[in-house]
Amino acid sequence: MDRIDSVLLTQNTDYTSLEKDFAHRTVKKKERLPFTIKVVSSQAELDKAVVIRRAAYGRHLPEFAEKMGIEASDAAPGTVVLLAQSRLDGGPLGTMRVQTNAFGALAVEQSVRLPDWLNQARLAEATRLGVARGAVGRMVKVALCKAFYLYCAQNRIDWMLITARSPLDREYEAMLFGDVYGHNEFLPMAHVGGLPHRVMAKPVALVRQRWTKANHPFVGFFFETEHVDIDVSVAAMRDDEGVYIESGGLTAAPQTVCGS
Repeated sequence: MDRIDSVLLTQNTDYTSLEKDFAHRTVKKKERLPFTIKVVSSQAELDKAVVIRRAAYGRHLPEFAEKMGIEASDAAPGTVVLLAQSRLDGGPLGTMRVQTNAFGALAVEQSVRLPDWLNQARLAEATRLGVARGAVGRMVKVALCKAFYLYCAQNRIDWMLITARSPLDREYEAMLFGDVYGHNEFLPMAHVGGLPHRVMAKPVALVRQRWTKANHPFVGFFFETEHVDIDVSVAAMRDDEGVYIESGGLTAAPQTVCGS
């Protein structure tokens, strides 16, 4: 996979920059969801995220799920935990942790050495994804993926990274994530109990253009619909280039830590 960065995007390509893409986007409608997605900012919200994590991981890694709790990474600098909650009763429906490489190595780097073309870029990795069962869980998962994209776009991330086990890797392949290593290569991941996963990446600035060219079914949901129930904003400071340098939603380290 070729390295794609902000310089390449504005030279010798047919693609517009991310900023110009946002400036000229056309939102065709506004839509309310039966749930909200926000950045966790309290202990109570983090507890809800852990509940849904344990339930989701328990379906395929029950022994690993039993040991799951609040992790040090949840409050690490450059990291946010997203939480989907029912608008009806506030119950947790899904969660995802998004870690950037602004302050240190990503979770995936516990298991692999990233290639140089990624080491030179601004990265964000989605981990600890978990959703409720059934149709609502499928909808929440897509909405969390949109929240992940929005967070990356707002924070000028170059590449979105995920690790995906079989058969869920096919879902990310359908969202045009590409293999970082060999095609369909599965590698054991320390932060998910050693289970083999594909390491996959997608350039943030090209998501809309690539999806539009591929007539992807999520184009409308991601780019033509405004979802006021998805809010990835956090209190943050910016450096001289306008990049977020403090992006964590939690201000204090958790009391209970579970090693990943």
